[in-house]
Amino acid sequence: MITPSLDELLAKVSNRYALVVTAAKRARQIIDESDSKEDRAIGAVSTALNEILEGKIVPVQQPYSSSQ
Repeated sequence: MITPSLDELLAKVSNRYALVVTAAKRARQIIDESDSKEDRAIGAVSTALNEILEGKIVPVQQPYSSSQ
């Protein structure tokens, strides 16, 4: 089961898509910064989700621009 809950996370992020993208990008950063394979295997996604809940990580929405 995911801790924190989806409802708690969606209170911090506008929608599920933004939550998934933000968590995935942060988890990748955590994995890339880790020194050992053990660190990578232990909860990069959980750490990212907890950081989002705590407000340490905030998704940034880029303005849409179409090139015509």
